[in-house]
Amino acid sequence: MRTTIAIDDDVLEKLREAAAKRKVSFTRLVNETLRRALAGQKPVATKRAPYRVQTFRSPFQPGVDVLHLNRVLDELEIQDAIARMKR
Repeated sequence: MRTTIAIDDDVLEKLREAAAKRKVSFTRLVNETLRRALAGQKPVATKRAPYRVQTFRSPFQPGVDVLHLNRVLDELEIQDAIARMKR
């Protein structure tokens, strides 16, 4: 059904941006928005592709934190110094 309504300029701009972002027609977006508002529901989240982690080979063993290698080196040096002091 066709009808004419007056929409404020700022609301019109937001609707156009949302329609372009979602890649749907302006009419479809307005109808969906009005349905949700009248039903008192929140918009349904769009389904996204699952996040995939790209794996790679590493010379480090599991559990080695490469960001703290200097701390490990410091601890080894301290242990070496203690061992030399005991001799």
